[in-house]
Amino acid sequence: MSLEFLITSFVIVVSPGTGALYTIATGLYRGFRTSVVAAFGCTLGIVPHLAAAVAGLAAILHTSAIVFQAFKYLGVAYLLYMAWSTLRERGTLKMSEPEEGTEAQSAARVTGTAILINFLNPKLSIFFLAFLPQFVPAEAANTLPRMLELSAVFMLMTFVVFALYGLFAAAVRDHVIKRPKVLTWMRRTFAAAFVGIGAQLAFTSSK
Repeated sequence: MSLEFLITSFVIVVSPGTGALYTIATGLYRGFRTSVVAAFGCTLGIVPHLAAAVAGLAAILHTSAIVFQAFKYLGVAYLLYMAWSTLRERGTLKMSEPEEGTEAQSAARVTGTAILINFLNPKLSIFFLAFLPQFVPAEAANTLPRMLELSAVFMLMTFVVFALYGLFAAAVRDHVIKRPKVLTWMRRTFAAAFVGIGAQLAFTSSK
């Protein structure tokens, strides 16, 4: 495992993106345990992109403008939906324990949302198509094990960093939980961030 790969991966993972934003928002709104669920879901959302890169399927997304545009605007639409849902929320954050039977449902919903957030991002497939092969020796007889190893390290790093984001968000949660003005500002900020990332994605080219 090269130091260059670890440093490059770390820079990519810690850079603010939709997954990190969702994990932080979850930590602020629902606490550390649920933010870990969000981090796990965001990590799972990387799997299809890694699989596409390993299988070479991402090349189709890269060369087909129609497929890329369709996939891209699905992601944009979902980000706008996330912004709208964030603005719709009202009231203070709940500190009470969830009722029996609702915790698993909530965890499943958070996981599903996190997976979709990273899955509906064609930039990830394009990124891994260009990123992973650079760290696989061209003369290697079988490149699949090496790519899987690098992918596993990247996913582990993603989960750990996102969980730390959630831990930080949960740590400051008590300081904002009973301040309606702060909560309103937070909702607007997260909604604006989702819209901003959606706009950035809308102008992304596959080339």
